[in-house]
Amino acid sequence: MDDFNETMQAWRIDRFGGPDVLRRETLPVPHPAHGEVLVEMRSAGVNPVDLKTREGRYPLIRDAALPFTPGRDVAGIVARCGDGVEHWRPGQPVFAFIGQGQGAYAEYVSVDAIALASPPSTLAPGDAGAVPLAALTAWQGLFDHGKLERGERVLILGASGGVGQFAVQFARAAGAHVIATGAGESLELLEALGADETVDYRKQNFEDAARDVDLVYDLIGGDTQQRAWAVVRRGGALVSTLNEPSQADASAHGARAMRYTARPDGGQLARIAQLIERGAVRVEIVGRFPFERVPDAFARLEQGHLRGKLVVTRGG
Repeated sequence: MDDFNETMQAWRIDRFGGPDVLRRETLPVPHPAHGEVLVEMRSAGVNPVDLKTREGRYPLIRDAALPFTPGRDVAGIVARCGDGVEHWRPGQPVFAFIGQGQGAYAEYVSVDAIALASPPSTLAPGDAGAVPLAALTAWQGLFDHGKLERGERVLILGASGGVGQFAVQFARAAGAHVIATGAGESLELLEALGADETVDYRKQNFEDAARDVDLVYDLIGGDTQQRAWAVVRRGGALVSTLNEPSQADASAHGARAMRYTARPDGGQLARIAQLIERGAVRVEIVGRFPFERVPDAFARLEQGHLRGKLVVTRGG
């Protein structure tokens, strides 16, 4: 290696289960393969998928992947570039959703160069790692799959979490009419983020508040998703991050329906960074944990009722 240690610290699981399966280990620093960039981690988001991975409930990571380092998104500094990398150089700040490979709860992580973007200059390095996965999930759900356009009506179910907050802001920035569901104090936040209408799901059924919706963006699933067919207009769409919507119901309503999994995309992430820099999108951080306290970050995630993002920070 050049000017950094040949070993690093990483939080790993070698079996699926509860909090006790997450262990801090010493590992070799990875060597970036062709087309990859080695990133020195400064921050990493803490997402529901990380908890599902630890518990063995995430289908894209099975026993064959163990031992495994969780952490799906990262912000940091380029440490080394693999062969074939043209647009990045050591010392540059970057952030990325790193996909399904070995994760970011480590001092160094190798990332496909096409997943990288320059982080917003208005965000501290310790906060930028909270953005990529949640933001790309929202962006791709609304625009790649939902085909949301200016002037259309979108209903965001479960809008107060990390993905939902980005979805509200992206839809608003795109010129859509945004209806967002939440409860209690989260409604004020959703209004501040740009929701045109809010629905307190504890007091009112969203079916009574929304009609002729072009896109339902579902972050809840289950019965809530099923009820959403009552508000989708003919020719509209229902897009979910959770369970696959009924194609029979979609056909009956003359609508499109799909479940999707977010994918890394440095180009989209760069556009998101521009929105953050312009002040059109803000990032709500509700908890910061030093690298040594990754298990505490998981514990806070398990408590639920988050109104924003959790992030693990390291050095710098």
